[in-house]
Amino acid sequence: MKNKWVWIKNILFPIVLGGIVGLIISKFMDYNQLLKPPFAPPGAVFGIVWSIIYILMGISYSILQTNDLTDNKVKNIYYLQLVINLLWPIIFFVFKWRLFACFWIIALLLLIIYMISIFYEKNKLAAYLQIPYLIWTVFATYLTIGVYWLNA
Repeated sequence: MKNKWVWIKNILFPIVLGGIVGLIISKFMDYNQLLKPPFAPPGAVFGIVWSIIYILMGISYSILQTNDLTDNKVKNIYYLQLVINLLWPIIFFVFKWRLFACFWIIALLLLIIYMISIFYEKNKLAAYLQIPYLIWTVFATYLTIGVYWLNA
């Protein structure tokens, strides 16, 4: 029973926080008015993709936690990358600090790579579940830099 609640908490935590950030940025959202680089998806895609990524993130962390594989290093990198992730849309959409957002998302990308390497040492599946997050963040980095470049 204890493990069930660990899974529920770990899966819901990033989803709920992502939803709160979505509500915060909703009145500042100017995605449709921005010039975008090639292959930029419609705005509706982002909520779907991030929901899936947050679910995978929670599953990955739950695998580590329920198998007693979470030490301070794992916890710190997991929560640090989550905070950096959740602050990016506020930086980009609320404050409109687009150049800063480019550097911020590159920092996030590096943290994700580091997190995957730490997870891999503990449990390969937990690391592999983060690959979609990495791929999407590479794409989001391209979009961030492209939007900055085209709208500067």
